[in-house]
Amino acid sequence: MAAVGSVHPSALPAYPEQSVALARLQAFRAGLHACCTRRADALVDLADALLSAQGPVTSLPQLSLEPAHRRGWGSTYAALARGRIDAERLRDLLVGCLPAADPLVFAVDVTAWPRCDAECSPERGLYYHPSRHSAGQPIVAGWAFQWICQLGFARDSWTAPVDARRLHPLDDTDQTAARQIQALLGRLPAGGPVPWLVFDAGYDSAQLTLDLAEERVAVLVRLRSDRCFYADPPPRPPGAGGRPRRHGARFAFADPATWPTPTATHVATDDQYGTVTVQAWAGLHPKQHRHPGHGSGGPRPIVRGTILRVQVQRLPARTRPPKVLWLWWAGPAGLQLDLELAWRAYTRRFDLEHTVRFCKQTLGWTTPRPRHPAQADRWTWLVLAGYTQLRL
Repeated sequence: MAAVGSVHPSALPAYPEQSVALARLQAFRAGLHACCTRRADALVDLADALLSAQGPVTSLPQLSLEPAHRRGWGSTYAALARGRIDAERLRDLLVGCLPAADPLVFAVDVTAWPRCDAECSPERGLYYHPSRHSAGQPIVAGWAFQWICQLGFARDSWTAPVDARRLHPLDDTDQTAARQIQALLGRLPAGGPVPWLVFDAGYDSAQLTLDLAEERVAVLVRLRSDRCFYADPPPRPPGAGGRPRRHGARFAFADPATWPTPTATHVATDDQYGTVTVQAWAGLHPKQHRHPGHGSGGPRPIVRGTILRVQVQRLPARTRPPKVLWLWWAGPAGLQLDLELAWRAYTRRFDLEHTVRFCKQTLGWTTPRPRHPAQADRWTWLVLAGYTQLRL
């Protein structure tokens, strides 16, 4: 099958044995066909046409004219409308073909599929969009999908998507992410390295840590530069009355006078970022506002983590001065925080944004205009499967 080899901005290193690479690709294609439980041939033909199209995908009728699409144009719409894809089985297939990595680093983010004119399409919500605006605001009506992709540390922008779940307008993004991560952990081999999950500033670091407290996973979340955290209060003097203190010294990002001596410091030299300085303060916690007991009158939970401050000498593009990066890290008991891995893992998070943009602009993920969200789900799985075939 012909693949769009020139559509991605960078190339993967060649496999040492071509026969092994072809065997993995054939096994994936056979598994993809098995995941399609209704109109399987039409769905796989649509995925093949997606990959063999010359240039960006502009419409579904365009795909029906590709040589790889062996059926009439009506089967394209019928496959999305009446086909069936076993999503759980396809998630197992995507996890099964992940590249070997130690440590495992995954990125989680939400992206919108704009459907502003589809007023009768169900389950639309209002979401942020960086380029489209409504009434002067960067807000669009449409569907939102939460992606999870494995990241790598090679000098390329390839990732390995393992999940893309559509969010209902009433869904809590953090809780949905926690459920997706728990399902992903159940698919990963037991006894492997502790996975790291990297999030942008739109996620609640304390809520994610609380939801994943029982899981064998590390959480790395970007924080806004105006946040405040607190240390544990000092021991209570004997015989002191009144309510015990729950929060100790204040740690304000914008006020260096409130910063105590870092518990750990790491300095590295990088050819892209120059001198990188990472400072860590362990045992800090925020004042929780979103928690399971909200409104019950009970005490708020204390969620402790490590605050990281990353300062780089320059940015790779060198178009603007670098800003200080604040991160939250929390992991299972016994896991040692690697400051070198922490700042490098977050810089690789942007590969997920390149993957989503590639799927939208070249593979045409948001190009079709399906009427029902179930059709959008099937097309999304075909795009993820197509992207995985390109990587393989």
